[in-house]
Amino acid sequence: MSKKRIISAVDVGTTKVCAVVAEVGSDAQMRIIGVGVEPSKGMHKGLVVNFNEVKDTIRNSIKRTEQSSGQRVESVYVGITGHHIIGQNFKGIVAITHHDHIVRPDDIRRILQIEQISKMASNQKILHVIPRQYVVDGQGGVPNPIGMNAFRLEAETHVITVPVSSVQELVRCIGGVDIEVEDLVFNGLASAEAVLTEGDKQIGTIVADIGGGTTNIAVYKDGTVWHSAVIPVGGQQVTDDIAIGLSLPLNIAEEMKKKFGTSFPIYDGRSENESVSLNGYTVPYRKLCDIIHARMEELFRLITRDLPRDEKGESVSGGLVLTGGSSKMAGIDDLGREVLKIPVKVSAPLNLYGSGDELNDPAYATTIGLLIWGMRPKNSAK
Repeated sequence: MSKKRIISAVDVGTTKVCAVVAEVGSDAQMRIIGVGVEPSKGMHKGLVVNFNEVKDTIRNSIKRTEQSSGQRVESVYVGITGHHIIGQNFKGIVAITHHDHIVRPDDIRRILQIEQISKMASNQKILHVIPRQYVVDGQGGVPNPIGMNAFRLEAETHVITVPVSSVQELVRCIGGVDIEVEDLVFNGLASAEAVLTEGDKQIGTIVADIGGGTTNIAVYKDGTVWHSAVIPVGGQQVTDDIAIGLSLPLNIAEEMKKKFGTSFPIYDGRSENESVSLNGYTVPYRKLCDIIHARMEELFRLITRDLPRDEKGESVSGGLVLTGGSSKMAGIDDLGREVLKIPVKVSAPLNLYGSGDELNDPAYATTIGLLIWGMRPKNSAK
């Protein structure tokens, strides 16, 4: 009987830290065997602002995961977000100088290394170099040129980078609890792995993971990534607006948002002065919903403004897939359709198996996506 492979991941977010352990059998089926979730401390919009608080929260999350899975966690795939993450598209060209002019794997590595060395600043760490397409002697649309005859090879790539200092701090927090980092993965790509089908990636689909402090954007087309970005707005900003606008403590504002709020208010005959109450606090229902609507409408307009020109129309016929904890706001899909004029839906991770029923929730898309990322063969060019 073949040995099962164990994969672990941790998503260190603004509002929660989630660690998971999964086993992968010989049939390549992933099964969740352990989960550990802790309220996040010491993070702000994807950045470590208190090393000890982040380290302790990660330790507690890992400990819970080990207890529920019976597995020792030694290494993890780690999600990373923040407005300091940059996605850019580049082109590179190399000559094929072999005597037979057959494109080999070394040629692919060489053209991708040229991209990395010539385009990136020294203070940036490259997270991902993702080929969009290759051009062989002027023939475009080639997904994999290995084995083809060519004199000149061109590559269009999407490169995602992050400042070295922010990576070092997060890695230091993980290392502080004696855990090794297997790989760092942009949250937007991880979430897409969890909520998109291969068909979605082919026809053109936008993924927006709305977290507590940031919204991670990834645009897929022709089976690969064409655009990525981070918008420094998330669910926490909605809560802050409610707290300020209605003079509420933050914890009450958060509960009001979850229990009564909607992004797309339909008042259904409610009177102008109708109120909702929670733990001794009473607020006007309409004002609560209007605050949420205004902030979420702003977020959708920021998503629209961020997209490349050709991603705003028919090239994304798959529409917008929303995920992340703050995508669970009532009416958010209706508001998205009104603002963006494209199909919009909310999605939880697809095809979950094992003891991770609690992860069947948009809030855990990044965590599950990290595990899927870890299942890939090393050096997979996606």
